[in-house]
Amino acid sequence: MEPTQPGLCPVPSLSLQRASAALASLFVGDSLAMPVHWFYDTADIERAFPGGVKKLEAAPEFHPSSIMSLHSTRRGGRSGQDRGLPDSPEIIGTVILKGRQHLWGQANRHYHHGMQAGDNTLNAHCARVLLRSIIANNGCYSRDHFLQSYIEFMTADPPRHRDTYAESYHRGFFANLVAGKPPHQCGARTHDTPSMGGLVTIGPLAINDLLRGIALTTVQATCREHLFLTHPDEALGRICDGYVALIAGLLLRKADEPPDRHLLAAAQTTMGIDLARLVDRARSDREIVGGRYSTACYISDSWPSLLYLAFKYRKDPTAALLANTNLGGENAHRGAVLGGIVSLASDRTVDAWFRQLVDYQDIQEEIAAWLATFVQEKAMGTE
Repeated sequence: MEPTQPGLCPVPSLSLQRASAALASLFVGDSLAMPVHWFYDTADIERAFPGGVKKLEAAPEFHPSSIMSLHSTRRGGRSGQDRGLPDSPEIIGTVILKGRQHLWGQANRHYHHGMQAGDNTLNAHCARVLLRSIIANNGCYSRDHFLQSYIEFMTADPPRHRDTYAESYHRGFFANLVAGKPPHQCGARTHDTPSMGGLVTIGPLAINDLLRGIALTTVQATCREHLFLTHPDEALGRICDGYVALIAGLLLRKADEPPDRHLLAAAQTTMGIDLARLVDRARSDREIVGGRYSTACYISDSWPSLLYLAFKYRKDPTAALLANTNLGGENAHRGAVLGGIVSLASDRTVDAWFRQLVDYQDIQEEIAAWLATFVQEKAMGTE
């Protein structure tokens, strides 16, 4: 696909403000949940952080439900699948996450071992890779430029991020790349391909192209193609289409239009859920997230869980991200996507936490550089 071309229509300042807030909250939602990422028992969260997580925290040394030692270091999925393929090369420590393979074989090792309060996980860093790629292309998304940027970032030695863990999709992608597949065909299918992690880079791409006046159906097609570079799954693709439509509704709505109908429509069209009724009848968040729906990464549960939280806390990003964090499970990637949605819905972000991110200065500069492409585009259109 050719790079998407920016339009020349003026962008309302409110939409730019919403976009900037959504990008900031993506990184806040990810970082806030990072220390208890994949804690599947909420009692374990309470033991690690009495009273629950209330602020940005470092990753604890001990992870009570970590199964990182069971994950393959050669491909996506579990290490048990490596039997019978003794000659397959190591990916972790050799191709990506250089110098960190030794941490994978240890019981109860935290997935984000050594990360400090305000650090972001690998998937959030990949959202930054996408944003920088768009900036480098003067506001245009290019599949091939993104892939080159992603490969360079992931294979850097030493690593350009502080994470210890890489999801199945990263390992599967680089296993295919090492095997000789062209980059745009390296997306691997595993049991957890249809997962929330695949949506983390979609928000920035959708926001960018929608603000440039590109038609929704075209943006959906671009986002689906981008998704399938790493997450080739039709069920996830359908959720992605609905997610992009939700972003469009929230981002481009008028100043006095509530976000409610867009959230309700997203739940109905993607999952057939009466979201207002679900929220009204819930006695607690845990009844829904962790009760009716699993807190695991699989999109069939994580997407409705996210929509529930987004609608209930649509006016309060702080409450939304705290609730998401303390529900555990796949809360980091769920939090990244949720942060963007709730900021679009409320026109607000959590500035205090955003300023406390370890990479705040760099992220702020990247958002500013991205916003500057709209100013340049407007100037070119008036010459």
